[in-house]
Amino acid sequence: MTEDNNNTKKDSQAAEIGRRDFVALSVAAGVAATAGSAEAAGLEVDETDVMVKTPDGMCDAAFIHPKKGSHPGVLIWPDAFGLRPSLRAMGRRLAAEGYSVLIPNPFYRLTKAPFTDASTFNFATDMGKIQPLMASVGAPGNAEKDAIAYVAFLDAQKQVNTHKKIGTQGYCMGGPLVVKTAAALPNRIGAGGSFHGGGLVTDKPDSPHLLASKIKAHMYFGIASNDDMKQPDAKDKLKESFGAAHVPAEIEVYSQAQHGWCISDMPQQNGAPIFNKADAERAWGKLLALYKTALA
Repeated sequence: MTEDNNNTKKDSQAAEIGRRDFVALSVAAGVAATAGSAEAAGLEVDETDVMVKTPDGMCDAAFIHPKKGSHPGVLIWPDAFGLRPSLRAMGRRLAAEGYSVLIPNPFYRLTKAPFTDASTFNFATDMGKIQPLMASVGAPGNAEKDAIAYVAFLDAQKQVNTHKKIGTQGYCMGGPLVVKTAAALPNRIGAGGSFHGGGLVTDKPDSPHLLASKIKAHMYFGIASNDDMKQPDAKDKLKESFGAAHVPAEIEVYSQAQHGWCISDMPQQNGAPIFNKADAERAWGKLLALYKTALA
């Protein structure tokens, strides 16, 4: 039997696979998706600026979807630099793969997007600009309220196939928001991907990793090498928590990648670029494999 036939057989059994099978499938499909993503991304897309009503106001957002048909919905949680051209480009790329994508401005309570140029950000002097913004979405209950509103928006759009599960992905501060989203909407979220997520494991009782028992989605955690160096036990606690909850989860350290490696407009740090194209493409392949497996 050929490798393609093996992959087809695995895909047909996706609903019944266990944690070990899920991880094995993700690895195999991730490599294939990375290699073929440029060819697969052939759908024409529409991009619209929208306003999403939440319990705390109106959130400005981008809604990007294939021009024809209805497709699984995806919620993208941005990093600390928020909704901006690089995130919109990511949304267009994902929509071209056959997903209807919502990218909110997570800081809508305080400012409209875009609020800064990420590429010129100075980590040594500019952190005070983003800390209040991050706190606005990180305040207790805010992410969950927002997630419910964003998913409700997606489900109300004709371009979203409500018979399919919804995926969610997040970067840096968006990683914990992915976990909170999956826990808040366990029957609707089918897959969650965290890439260089910060604060996934803390010593507080509301640490995101402790939400594993509330989650039904398939999960993927891509960890930056410098994050792993700072907190080497985080990956183990994630594995332990999701394993104990019997939630399919793959946790992987990108040994050559720095925090923020997936985002194309990340500024330089210590004179070196943070964005790592090779590892970003590898992570993108993992994301596509996750959605192919779990958004059924």
